[in-house]
Parts: sequence; structure tokens; C-alpha cells
Amino acid sequence: MRIKHNKKRNTAFVYEALIVEATIAVIKKDSERQNSAVNLIKKYFNRDNILRRDLECYRSLYENQNLKESTSKRITKEAQLQKKLLEQQAIFEMQTSLIHDINKDLGPSLFNNFVPNYKTLATIAQLFSDNTTPKNKVILENQVITSMSKAHDTTNNMKLDKVVYEVFAEKFNSKYDGALLPEQKELLTYYVSSFADNALTLKTFLNEEISRLKKRLAEAKRTEEISSDKQMLKKTNAIVEKLDGFSKEPISDSLLLSVLKTQSLVKEIYTDGNSS
Repeated sequence: MRIKHNKKRNTAFVYEALIVEATIAVIKKDSERQNSAVNLIKKYFNRDNILRRDLECYRSLYENQNLKESTSKRITKEAQLQKKLLEQQAIFEMQTSLIHDINKDLGPSLFNNFVPNYKTLATIAQLFSDNTTPKNKVILENQVITSMSKAHDTTNNMKLDKVVYEVFAEKFNSKYDGALLPEQKELLTYYVSSFADNALTLKTFLNEEISRLKKRLAEAKRTEEISSDKQMLKKTNAIVEKLDGFSKEPISDSLLLSVLKTQSLVKEIYTDGNSS
């Protein structure tokens, strides 16, 4: 079943591509490009814009996972109904304006950004299309329902563009001489998704991760190796104090790098401890 798909008219794809673009710009410290991408997200996907309501129809199908089949069917039917109730001409005109602004401010290369769930987004777009035949619509609907009913690995759902990992890993490794740990990759994935929900998920993860790091450092302070070494004890206390201060700071590149460095330090402490 081959159905033509115009990704520039796929609201969810363009939204996800903008998030990837903003993230790459943050990591490369390209503030001008970052601001352009973020401003377009704010302009076209705010709660008063019809593209936001269009996006929510997509998100209800690709963000809801591990559901009962009966629930997936109900959500799929409701999403299709809500999509039909939207003024399609208004969506088309707003998409045209967004495409124009992207080409002007960021360039057409944005539409080539790697979006991990592209196939799913294309399937949903075809499901929503009035040009899809009844037979194909049923087939697509079953595909979406099956996907929603499966248990998905949340880390894999937030995979980053390979370029993002390579750029960030190179930047981090050059400073701290170490490969990214699983917990560091997890932090980075939340950092990427922070553009989608005003960093609410990232803040939650950071709070939990900082608490974990503080607990591990408190345990490390009780070991003979650190407790008997005044200099090491002083440095460990300073790190804990710095972690405590993060709750009062806005999320930034420097804060992120500090947490990443602490993650490496904690891993090193316990690796050395286990090997001694």
C-alpha cells in the first residue's frame, strides 16, 4: 500500500523537526538558530493556534502507548472525529505560512531532519486524509491501534538524531574525557524533549536524578577512602552543596554539564570502589 505523503503538510512532523533543529542549535551553541526555531514553535503551536489543535490529534495517537486495545480504538476514533471538526482550509493556510517562515528563517534543510517516528507520523497523516480509500483507512487504523497497544521503550521513543549525540558527546568528551553513560544519554533525551512541554519532564527527571546523586555521594562519604581523606571529603561536600543549589537555578547548558560531570564522578567512585 503506497500512499503519497507530503511531510511539509504533516503538522506533527514539522513540529518534531523544529524540536530537533532547536536542540541541535542548543548543543552547537548557535543561539540565533535556536531562537528562530523556538520562536516558530511558540508562534505556530501555542494554544490559540489551530496547528496546536491539529497537533494534539496526532499526539493522541503517537504518544499514547501500552494501552488496552479497546481504549486504543476509542482514542483513534475520537482523534479522527476531532481532526474532521477542524477547519481544514485554516490549517492549510497556517501550514503555508509556517513553511514560508521556516524557509526564510531556517532554510528548507529543516525538512530533512531525522525524526525517529517519521513512519508512524506518515501513517497517521494518511489515516486522517480524506483521499485515503475506505479499505486503506481500515488497514491504517489497525496499524495505529496495534502500535498504541504495544509496550514501547520510552528511551527508544525519545531517540535523538545521530548528529545530536555525536555533537554533544564530542563536546562532553573533550571536556571530561569520558564516554556518555546510559544515565547521561537519558538526561540528554529529556533535554531534547524539553522544548515540547516547557521542560516539565526534564525538571522532574533532574529532581529525581539530583536526589539520586546526592544519596550516592552521601553513601560515598561514609567509605573509608573518602572519610579518611580530608581533601576528598571537602570536594565531595562541595559537590553536594552545588547540587543543592541547582534547585534555585534555571536550566542551562552549564547546569546540564555539571550534572553530567557529577554522574561521571559518581560512576567513577563506585567503579573504583568495586574494583579495589
